[in-house]
Amino acid sequence: MKHSVLIASATGLSLTLVSPVLAQSHAGHDMSSMPGMEMPPAPTPPPAPAPAPEDEEPADQTGYGHRIDRPQDMPLAIDRIEDQFQPGSGTSRLPGREGMMHGVHLMSGDWMFMVHGQASLQYTDHKGPRGDDMTYVTSMAMATAERQTDWGGIRFSAMTSLEPAMDARGYPNLFATGETAGGVPLVDRQHPHDLFMELSARVDVNLGRGRLFLYGGPVGEPALGPSAFMHRGSASNNPEPPITHHWFDSTHITYGVVTLGYSAPKWQIEASAFRGREPDEARWNIETPKLDSWAVRATFNPSPSWSLQASYGELKEPEPLHPGEDEQRVTTSVHYANGKGLSAMGAFSRKGHDGDNHNAWLGEANWDIDPRNSLFGRAENVDNGELFPDPLDPLHDQHFSVTKFQAGYARHVPLGLFDLSLGGSANLYAKPDALDAAYGDNPWGYTVFVRLKLGN
Repeated sequence: MKHSVLIASATGLSLTLVSPVLAQSHAGHDMSSMPGMEMPPAPTPPPAPAPAPEDEEPADQTGYGHRIDRPQDMPLAIDRIEDQFQPGSGTSRLPGREGMMHGVHLMSGDWMFMVHGQASLQYTDHKGPRGDDMTYVTSMAMATAERQTDWGGIRFSAMTSLEPAMDARGYPNLFATGETAGGVPLVDRQHPHDLFMELSARVDVNLGRGRLFLYGGPVGEPALGPSAFMHRGSASNNPEPPITHHWFDSTHITYGVVTLGYSAPKWQIEASAFRGREPDEARWNIETPKLDSWAVRATFNPSPSWSLQASYGELKEPEPLHPGEDEQRVTTSVHYANGKGLSAMGAFSRKGHDGDNHNAWLGEANWDIDPRNSLFGRAENVDNGELFPDPLDPLHDQHFSVTKFQAGYARHVPLGLFDLSLGGSANLYAKPDALDAAYGDNPWGYTVFVRLKLGN
């Protein structure tokens, strides 16, 4: 049994330095309770207007997805659970009832700051001839700074990870493919994420009932696919990346992105120029940005519970081992959130080149039964032609339809500003008999984890 233990994540440790002072609030004083101070009766307020139907669009919104029903001296906060939509990764959108991201939120003058992060100690064991077991740490830390103005708004975002500290081969994830280690394609492994996962800025200008926006930076995410798996509620407690990751959201770390779009209360349309090549194996640095690829995406939020997107992209030589081979990618997805703990997503993607297409399907859900207990699951199918990269293998370049079923549970323990989660998941696979020699008759696996997250 092979174990590769990463010592305590600096990302997780650094979160403990965030002072509880950030979470303090100061209540107002009741003057009527002071001796000798009797307050006159308050005037009778006018009748309140009848409430709008549950899913009716708020009367006054901006393109960020916020109702303007605040006092005039109160800055506009981007993340509000009542809104038509919530921001996802990059410029993607999620249902409004998905809720604001966990973390520490604070104001300083006209600026709102948010700090979020997590570190997860995990042990995974995938059975079968190609299976492996490993103890490892995944981590992520992010910060945003934003300001609303009379003319629009501005936002800066940064996200980092210490996953480059682990072995270049990453960790076991049976039937997953994508990227390389030592010049060899990664198969049945999940690659580590880069140190810099996002360094971007966004400027919005009020225009009609929405906003015209410009987003970009040396590291960002183009308008292609649904929100990345670590940012959507339907995958919030799942310890394993989808095996369809490189079909839906592999571009969530892209070196060089510029996106222009228009965001209205119920819809958004956008176009991106970006670098099509996937990140290389030097995961501590920032690669040279390029704008050699493009993508377009349209998103529709018919109500605060739903978000639908469709996107198309042309990627310039995304795979370093396949020079001169461009990729076309189509994705569609539907997100649902009921505001009562349930988040779900269904998605389809097709990627290919020169008529050689590979399809993928994904369905996942997370149900926070109460503040302490969560159930989650995922079912995904992928048509993968990369399971046998050796050109001499008789199964090289053959496509195999593989389905993964996963279910899990997480128990949450609040620790002040932090949330400690303990949980695990188990997975089964359906595959063609032709893969029995490589993967065994009935491969399966499980993962257990202890995760410390800032915010609860």
